[in-house]
This record gives sequence, C-alpha cells and structure tokens, in this order.
Amino acid sequence: MPCARFFRLAAARRVAMIKSEERYLVVRLTALGDILHTVPAVAALRSAHPDARIDWVVERKWAPVLEGSPAIDNVIPFDHRSVWGAVECVERLRENQYTCAIDFQGLYKSSILAGFSGAGRRIGFDCAWAREDGAAMFYTERVIPAGRHVAELNYSLAERAGASRPPKPEYPLRVPAGGAASVRARLHDLGISGEYLVVGPGGSWRAKCWPAERYGQFCREIRERFDMSVVVIQGPGEKSLAEETTRAAAPARLAVIATTIEELMGLLAHARCVVAADSGPLHLAAALGTQVIGLYGPTDPARNGPFVPGAVIVHKARPDEISYKRRTDFSAAMLRITVEDVLAAAEALLKAPE
Repeated sequence: MPCARFFRLAAARRVAMIKSEERYLVVRLTALGDILHTVPAVAALRSAHPDARIDWVVERKWAPVLEGSPAIDNVIPFDHRSVWGAVECVERLRENQYTCAIDFQGLYKSSILAGFSGAGRRIGFDCAWAREDGAAMFYTERVIPAGRHVAELNYSLAERAGASRPPKPEYPLRVPAGGAASVRARLHDLGISGEYLVVGPGGSWRAKCWPAERYGQFCREIRERFDMSVVVIQGPGEKSLAEETTRAAAPARLAVIATTIEELMGLLAHARCVVAADSGPLHLAAALGTQVIGLYGPTDPARNGPFVPGAVIVHKARPDEISYKRRTDFSAAMLRITVEDVLAAAEALLKAPE
C-alpha cells in the first residue's frame, strides 16, 4: 500500500515550494510488470533527493498507474502510435531542462528518448546488460548492475544517481479514487459485497500461461471450500479465456469483469488474494499490497517474480525450461502445475491470519 512517509515528503515539498537545480527524468515506457519493477528504484531516488524534480515518461496507457505517486512530480505520457504525439512529448521533455535522465528500459527507443530530453547526464545499463546493446551508446554513464531480480538491477541505476538500496522495496502508488468507486459499484451490481479472490488467466504469451480449464477447476474448489466470491479479470483479447474459465468452473458461478486500468487498480487493491501467472496484474496486485500467488514456468521467479515479501510462488520448472521463449503453446513447466498445487497454496494463504 502507499507509504505514508512518501506522502509526508510530498506534502513538505508542496509547502516549502522549493525549486531545486536537480531535475531527473525516469524513462521506462512499458510493460506494466517492468514499470512496477522500476518503482522501488524511483522511490529510492526520491528518498535520496527529496527536493529534486523527478518526472517519469511512460506510454500513455500506463500513465494512470503512476499518477498521484508522491515519488513522482509529473507523469509524462508518450504516445508511440502518433508521430505528432511523440514529437509533442519530446518538446515537453526538452522544455523541462533535465539535469539527469535515467533509462531503465535499455532499448533504442528509450535511450534515444533520454538523449532527446537534452539531459547532459544520461545513465543506463552497460551494453552487456541493456536489452538492445546498441542503446548504451546514447548514455554518458553505463552501469554494470548488481543483483538477480530485475528490481535489484534497477536499484543499480538509481544508486549511480545517488540513491541507497533500501532494506525492503517501497511502492508509493495511489489507487485512483474514481476507479476504486467505479469498480466497487460494478462488483455490487454483480452481487459481490464481501471478500473476493481474483484470478487472471491471461498473459502476454501462451507459454507463460496456465490453462483456463485449470483456473476454472481451481475457482470451483475455492467457491466450495471457502464460499468466497471469485472474480475473473478479462484483458483485451481475453474474452475466450474468461469464457473457458467460467465454463470449467460450473456449476460454481464466477464474476467476469473487464476494467480500465484505474478500475483494475481498485479491484486488485481490495482483493483478498490474486492468482495469476507472470503478468502485469500479478505484479500490480503485489505492488498495491495484496497477497498474491504467482504461477511460474518458463520465466524465473527469482528474476521476474513479485518483488515483495510474502508473495507465494508455485514453480515446478526444471533449470533447462527457463527459456523466456515466446512460444504459442503451453509450456511443459506450466502444465506440470496441478490444480491441487494451486489449491494448497491458496488454502495456506487464506487460512493464515491477515
């Protein structure tokens, strides 16, 4: 949940109205999980430079996730689908006269955007660590990061800018009030007023996913064992997954909901638990302080798992199956995870005192 200390810092900055010469630009455009793995590093940067200006340029669709955060002064949306929108974004960046740009993405487009900002100091990963090694040519400082998890690697860039690595990660995010109220009303219309569990059967590529049929079987058992409402989230292009999940759950009734990103934050923040594969909603729920059960196969949870204490991981992949290959069929590692495996994890979590 949002850290009270960060909100006090934000209030102090507003009251003091201090104008600092330090102006930082954070560049991490996409995707949702990677954006969230960057938040702790930016929070550490804010702790090190409480009076500096810190702006974050991000793809427009993800901007609501960051808006209102006391660790960030301005969220600058980037529209990669519009030439004029991209030009307008660059002009805005140049007007802000940043002293330092930190590229957490390591792609050509992100490093070039950092360069276009006009910042004299540009920090990014060394070519051996950048996702596109040529991106490093646009940095004035190239960092060889330390750590295994993506969030730990991101700390290394913040450390070059003067931050200290904290004992535990902080996610100073604010759930949009409008989104929370809207999804609460929608849940009420669906007959849900008490505790609920959320499952997310989708994912950016099939090999990371767990079969929808198994999600449905899991949901049916949860309904029977705990008499708890279950909400299936449906992202863009995931209608068939949601339908397959609900069919497999019969005769148990599930609620299916497609949300805006603001509503999704409200939905996840107030869930009793969220069960999903390695995906944006899983990481968003974890960052908002909700208990999560992550199902992992071809991606390594030590590198890409929820970066929070207490996250439950179900992972049965052999070392040679950690491939990150974007295959279009289910991975053997994910198919090895049984419904009983996930039920055991959920029962242990739901029966534990909150």
